[in-house]
Amino acid sequence: MRSGCHITMDTTEYKMVLAVLILLNGLSIGCCAPQSFCEPEEEALGKCHNSPAAEKPVCIDMNLAYCNDLDYSRTIFPNILGHQSRQEVESGPEYLLLSVIHGLLNGECSPDIRLLGCSVLAPLSRRFNDSITVILPLLLRYVLKRTAAKCSHISRTYSIGRSVEGKDLLAIEFTDTPGVHELLEPEVKLVGNMHGNEVLGRQLLLYLAQYLCSEYLLGNRRIQTLVNTTRIHILASMNPDGYDLAAAEGHELNGWTVGRTNGQNLDLNRNFPDLTSILYRNRRIRQFRTDHIPIPDSYWFGKVAPETYAVMKWIRSVPFVQSASLHGGELVISYPFDFSRHIHEERMFSPTPDEQVFKQLARTYADAHASMADNNTERCGASFIRSGGIINGAQWYSFPGGMSDFNYLHTNCLEITVELGCDKFPAEVELYPEWLRNKEALLSFMESVHRGIKGVVKDEEGYGIKGASISVRGIRKDVTTAEDGDYWRLLNSGTYIVTASAKGYSKVSKRIRLPAHMDKAGRVDFLLKKFQHYGNGEPGEPREPGEPGMEGEPGMDPERREKPWWWNYFSQAGFSAPTWLLRNV
Repeated sequence: MRSGCHITMDTTEYKMVLAVLILLNGLSIGCCAPQSFCEPEEEALGKCHNSPAAEKPVCIDMNLAYCNDLDYSRTIFPNILGHQSRQEVESGPEYLLLSVIHGLLNGECSPDIRLLGCSVLAPLSRRFNDSITVILPLLLRYVLKRTAAKCSHISRTYSIGRSVEGKDLLAIEFTDTPGVHELLEPEVKLVGNMHGNEVLGRQLLLYLAQYLCSEYLLGNRRIQTLVNTTRIHILASMNPDGYDLAAAEGHELNGWTVGRTNGQNLDLNRNFPDLTSILYRNRRIRQFRTDHIPIPDSYWFGKVAPETYAVMKWIRSVPFVQSASLHGGELVISYPFDFSRHIHEERMFSPTPDEQVFKQLARTYADAHASMADNNTERCGASFIRSGGIINGAQWYSFPGGMSDFNYLHTNCLEITVELGCDKFPAEVELYPEWLRNKEALLSFMESVHRGIKGVVKDEEGYGIKGASISVRGIRKDVTTAEDGDYWRLLNSGTYIVTASAKGYSKVSKRIRLPAHMDKAGRVDFLLKKFQHYGNGEPGEPREPGEPGMEGEPGMDPERREKPWWWNYFSQAGFSAPTWLLRNV
């Protein structure tokens, strides 16, 4: 896409150009080894002879003024143009041309031109596989940084942490106020490349970032509305170390598992705290809720990948409402729970309290995809007869420690898993057609965050209450309010009783009705009043004098009396405290 002087290439173009340049410079056999021009079997038989004309490449420190601030410091001579030294490069017309263009255009086009030009004049001095592992992360970073710079009024990049090998886990966000959470503006995240060898999601998210930027600038009203009313976070590669291993093999040689794990050989989608097992153990306890389950201390005694830890910190610090994790190997949408409710059943329907909401989220993506919802679509081995391209995760196959289950049980966020197709590492010629097949689905999914209800929970002085609970009768899963007291609750159409509560405040319930077709979430605010405190130090509802429930009277609620010394033992152990014993206290 070219507009005026803004020349851009996507990562596929850069990867192809740079890889060709590296190969042409003889880096596939190492920069300091003579080039061999025979087949491997000839070399084994002793029939191989180096061409007398073949020159031995030399690795030296790069000292070109125009290219000195690139992300590598060693170059090789001769280069693709036949230059034998730095002096020969600087005296050549190509170097002069690049310098003149930079000066004439005041550097406007220089990032694109310099990257390509310096790749020719001063190619990276490494073996081919090493070069790929250096170049690919730089390309991802370059595309995201370049996109954010082009749309700086609606976008920014930020790092959520680093991989095992020290690579940035770089995210890009789109909103009308980058870097700021706006009151009542829902937050969505899209995560790709969790398994390093499942690369299509990575590329689709790079396309999506460029698409949101360019279409916003072109005045696309749909994209402008989406960006102005939503805070969108895109993490294109959660596992850059695994991706580098897969990319070094390439499309044709890449197997089913090479690069799947991170640099510690850990499967990141099995590395999150297994909160689902905790839920199943405690689900019969009346007071136990299916939300905001704390991470057990025992989790930290195992191997916690830095990528996993970074994502956990990320989703704890941002009030995400919904999320999608992009994978490969099948063509289907799966949704929690991913871990079976029966330990000995590997394929067992295991719904969450938000089963209907999750099904609607999955349907939103699958129905908007070019072929996913069609039952006649050829799948990749699994059977999804009459499922319409969606399935409960544990009903497909069960596993603990998944990212989607963790999102649901530890935070407010509802996450689905998008399996993009059979080929985990598709050829580059297939990437853009795949983008066209998934573009509408990605946009529809992000737009679907604007349904259900949203609102602000305030106290009598007008201040937002952080951490207040929003519960829906019949759905055993609460969401909590963000820093300024705002909340979002995804719900399908229907009639609901919604209650807001917070420690030290009275409860407030409202009856709401959501129509079948909603363009935006319904606004439901709550005003909570503080409890009055009585002589025993326990908060209680305001009561008239002499009304049952006052301190010292027989009608007092046992839950509000001063608790005996043994009471905490039950609450700390996670068991229901025996309130009936208080009658004799």
